[in-house]
Amino acid sequence: MVDLTSFSALSFDVYGTLIDWEAGISKVLKQWAQAHGSDLDDEALLLAYADNESAVEREYPSLAYAEVLQAAFRRTASDLGLPVTDEEVQVLGRSVPEWPAFDDTHEALTRLKRHYKLIILSNVHQQGVDGSIKRMDVEFDQVNTAEKIGSYKPNPRNFEVLVENLGELGLEKQQLLHVAQSLFHDHVPGKNAGLDSIWINRRHDRPGWGATPDPKVGVTPDGEYKSLADFADAVDAAFAAKA
Repeated sequence: MVDLTSFSALSFDVYGTLIDWEAGISKVLKQWAQAHGSDLDDEALLLAYADNESAVEREYPSLAYAEVLQAAFRRTASDLGLPVTDEEVQVLGRSVPEWPAFDDTHEALTRLKRHYKLIILSNVHQQGVDGSIKRMDVEFDQVNTAEKIGSYKPNPRNFEVLVENLGELGLEKQQLLHVAQSLFHDHVPGKNAGLDSIWINRRHDRPGWGATPDPKVGVTPDGEYKSLADFADAVDAAFAAKA
């Protein structure tokens, strides 16, 4: 376990860590599937969808995230043998700002902000992130999006830009702790970039990978918590012990 008091900034994946993207995506997919006579449950729909989104991001790194969602939806419909209309895929493409924050996100981030600068490293376009920041109601010190970077995590370039941009905040790499749910999108490439990381294991009580692809390689984060609130508790305790 790393010394949580030794860092000056936290970088966050947003979707899956701070915003419940699985709830947002599955809501749209479930309504669509039911409309076309399918009884697939949320987990089955997310499993069908996950690899398609990462494939679109890999194949078309400059595509806007709203369009990534639409293209992944079309591929998922094809895989499942179900029809999908232009309007149905556009509903998913527009849905990001409506995705809910986890119940502990605002309160935990507010506590963490007392100790660290807060940075976003997101695969979502700026408009979507802006909507989510309003939902979280917390001010971030820096926002890095796939739209600005020109590629999607787990591309190493996203983490290179994250580290490069620390200079704007007067920080160095060793002062940054990356906090994320996705082993595939964040912990594997983050470790390859030499970053310490904390796993917020939001799916600790559910089997499978959900909307996040299987990383297919082993990775060991520097700490694991079941929720952001648990992590904030550990941070508060660590700083209190040093006071």
